[in-house]
Amino acid sequence: MSDALPGLEAGRPPEPSGRVGAGYEIERSLGLGPDSRGRRTPRIAGVDEVGRGAWAGPVVVCAAVTDLSPPPELPGRGGRTVALTDSKLLTASQREAFAEVLPGWLSSYALGSASPQEIDELGMTEALRRAAVRALEALPEPPDVVILDGKHDFLGAPWRVRCEVKADQRSVTVAAASVIAKVHRDRLMAGLEAGFPSYGFAASAGYPSPVHQRALAELGPTPHHRLSWSYLDDLPRWRHLKKHRDPLAGSGQLSLM
Repeated sequence: MSDALPGLEAGRPPEPSGRVGAGYEIERSLGLGPDSRGRRTPRIAGVDEVGRGAWAGPVVVCAAVTDLSPPPELPGRGGRTVALTDSKLLTASQREAFAEVLPGWLSSYALGSASPQEIDELGMTEALRRAAVRALEALPEPPDVVILDGKHDFLGAPWRVRCEVKADQRSVTVAAASVIAKVHRDRLMAGLEAGFPSYGFAASAGYPSPVHQRALAELGPTPHHRLSWSYLDDLPRWRHLKKHRDPLAGSGQLSLM
């Protein structure tokens, strides 16, 4: 018999809904509210990451915990409201506005990151796991269960994980985590603009925009770039800087080829 919380054993596919924003669909399936024996509500952390596909900068993870109250909304046009949802579905100004109110609404939240150097040394999966663990361990109290967006559990033991496709659109806690992580990382990358103005980090956040790609071809990678990424294969002038990880030698084994 599994000791998992109710609904933890297997995720369910998204259910059709007319709701624009995220809700508590997934959280309800994990058992909201005290049960008949008076046991407390499980502490559920929504976890989301940003920066996985960037060429420069860290990968950032946010872990967010709510008190299961209705999430904040923003005023929209024509008397409508803007509901909390996946950060990618919000405009930059909406993300910024939510990032101002979410910390006061959430029960707790924490951020963790993994540097470009860690990504090069460990690979993205392990770097992402470490960033997520850093966020989860920084919470005031450990969660009973973690909701991850997607099909892949990159956390593993001892964390009790529920993987859900499009969790950032269906789970309020994951949506909140996605917004906070995105705004935090965007601000961090914008802070690099003064030192490296040619790369357009404020606009691209380290992703391969045309401005970013031109700067790489002309000036080469900065200390904030991931040097194991395949983009260096297309830059003959800088290809010698590429780092190669030996998968048989364990983490931390890098060579320049």
